[in-house]
Amino acid sequence: MAAAHAERPDTLLRRPALRFMRGILVSTPAPATTPPQRVALTDAQYRRETEALLARVEAACDRWLQEDVIDVDTHRTGGLLELVFPDGSRIVVNTQPPLHEMWVAARAGGFHYGWDGRCWRDTRDGHELLQMLSRQASAQGGRELVF
Repeated sequence: MAAAHAERPDTLLRRPALRFMRGILVSTPAPATTPPQRVALTDAQYRRETEALLARVEAACDRWLQEDVIDVDTHRTGGLLELVFPDGSRIVVNTQPPLHEMWVAARAGGFHYGWDGRCWRDTRDGHELLQMLSRQASAQGGRELVF
């Protein structure tokens, strides 16, 4: 244990965290990726990027309906887009203008995204919003759906 204290602090941060839970030593894996660097947007740039994202998601849902892939209803109110799947489950994609973020709520949980200059990336682990949205929609729709 003394050897661990001799390591450099930046090395310790990359190692899996160890903690005790009810008397059992539990290892928490280190995050797979580091949070992405965010690019500052003006309010106008933020509106343009969020509008493009919401339009892309809506267009995919419309295409699935026309091609008889799946009946996903979409309801949009301003910067909030709700996807309703045939089983009644929902995914909500929501703009957060004061923070210049996008938020997604799905059966699997809630996610926050910041703009990295090319796409919306999760503020914790860096995964891309449309990839995660495709996974969640596929899980909730019971078939492969790709935005």
